[in-house]
Amino acid sequence: MNSDLPAATDIRPVLLGLSPAEIADLLADAPFPAYRAKQVAQWIYGQKAASFDAMSNLGLQDRAWLNQHFRLGNLPPDDERVSTDGTRKYLFNISEAGEKPAYVECVYIPDGDRATLCVSSQSGCRMNCGFCATGDQGFNRSLSAAQILNQFYSLPFADDISSFVFMGMGEPFDNTDEVLRALNRLTAADGFAFSPRRITVSTVGVVPGMKRFLDESECHLAVSLHSPFADERARWIPAQKAYPIADVLAVLRHYDFRHQRRLSFEYILFGGQNDSLRHAKALVKLLSVCPGCRVNLILYHPVPGKPFQRPSPEQAFLFRDFLSKNGLFATLRQSRGEDIEAACGLLSQQKKGGKI
Repeated sequence: MNSDLPAATDIRPVLLGLSPAEIADLLADAPFPAYRAKQVAQWIYGQKAASFDAMSNLGLQDRAWLNQHFRLGNLPPDDERVSTDGTRKYLFNISEAGEKPAYVECVYIPDGDRATLCVSSQSGCRMNCGFCATGDQGFNRSLSAAQILNQFYSLPFADDISSFVFMGMGEPFDNTDEVLRALNRLTAADGFAFSPRRITVSTVGVVPGMKRFLDESECHLAVSLHSPFADERARWIPAQKAYPIADVLAVLRHYDFRHQRRLSFEYILFGGQNDSLRHAKALVKLLSVCPGCRVNLILYHPVPGKPFQRPSPEQAFLFRDFLSKNGLFATLRQSRGEDIEAACGLLSQQKKGGKI
């Protein structure tokens, strides 16, 4: 495992996250033929090479030159925890020398012959949602595209991952440039070549970044809603004041989600607070402007000191069934990894006692 102390300052550029053309530009003055840059990109995106030394069709001198001038950008996780349900949570140290140690977590969720990776885009979060443990810790820093991709690239189960959800730490559209760069590398034919239909990005509704994402990407979108009432939502999600859900829906109405691209709304059920028939009726009315959308219901995962509780299973089923009977495609998401604090809203940027 890595130390809590950051390594010495390393100003060598990182190649992970760059396109083949950008890699070629960086290697333009290298003392080897230009086609080597294409080989390097193929090793990164086609083979997920662990190091420059693993690039066996490059000469020893070429690999030594690359090691001297560049970093691949992959770093192993500092720690791993395994849930009783098979979910795995990984902790990464993203610190540089002279900086306060900073951590980020991602979650690997196996499901039969498929697996989903829940990716983080920031260490901490600026959104300060009232129910979320990550928001309690404040904002530390945004991740680079390389640090986002490393959460996938460096894992021992990377080849088993079939889908990605950007639902970990941070607000993706508070870090739009780097998130879009990472999405491009995940989906491009000269990148990791995942279908954009296997990637979902979640937001509380940061409109400028959301619009760029909708225009520049074909990945699925999930909007954190949690209440159909603006005043109530504002108490739980401060971003509602800057980006009211009415404005978010006004943007979404201009996009077609009735075919392959999916729009979903995340709705955490807080027992006795947002799981009433009144809420369900208002939710049906609110989302009627987005034909074909889905509602993912999530049972609240308790966070110490928060004034929320989990609803009974019976109440959750009643809420789901009302939505379904009134024209909304609603599902009740199964919680995974709660025993290792890997479930929705529980991720941390802290390393406690040498463990996550």
